[in-house]
Amino acid sequence: MTEQAAIDTELGVLKTGKEADVFLLERAVEAIGDNLAKSSLLAAKRYRTEEHRSFHRSTSYVEGRRTRNSRDSRAMAKKTSHGRGVAAGQWAYAEWDALNRLWKAGVPVPYPVQVDGTELLMEFIDDGEGGAAPRLAQVRPSKELLGVYFEQLRDGMRELARAGLAHGDLSPYNVLAQAERIVMIDLPQVVDIVGNPKGMDFLMRDCHNMATWFTHRGLEIDEQELFADLLTMVF
Repeated sequence: MTEQAAIDTELGVLKTGKEADVFLLERAVEAIGDNLAKSSLLAAKRYRTEEHRSFHRSTSYVEGRRTRNSRDSRAMAKKTSHGRGVAAGQWAYAEWDALNRLWKAGVPVPYPVQVDGTELLMEFIDDGEGGAAPRLAQVRPSKELLGVYFEQLRDGMRELARAGLAHGDLSPYNVLAQAERIVMIDLPQVVDIVGNPKGMDFLMRDCHNMATWFTHRGLEIDEQELFADLLTMVF
């Protein structure tokens, strides 16, 4: 993934969204001498600049964050072209930082590869057959697999909470189901549970969203118990 001779080839669009589009890339190195050819698939998440629209409730998500460059701060406040570009880059770098921190903490997230401006490269989570892994909302797992998914999700939420963080926008649409493995995605808005005045609210909402989905699928999950369990990781 990091060799200087690697060449990236764009293979198509994986997902389009209001804030960013995700593309599939192949990063490959040709065979040279005794070195065999190598390749890997990556997901390239590109935050929009000119057309970029801020996340809903973005003010609440970023409470406590600061922009060091005063010129950038003024441009963002005035919503100039430069300011929109700075904002898009900040979301990309925020997600990059979150992925690095959470990957090291053992949270099930895509492996972060690199960030450049408004583009974030990360591990492509496939379905085992060459396609993209489906979102949790799209699958109908057996009762046994449902329990496996929940245990993984709870463990991931615990590790997040142990780091003092909440996903902030966790839902069945921001979790991928790769065979018997789940992977959390879309992490630019991770929230400091204690430092953000609404941190507890975001954590409770994450618990509500996930407990509701699992309960509707036949696995009774008490969102209050989940919330209380996560708080023991925080304090």
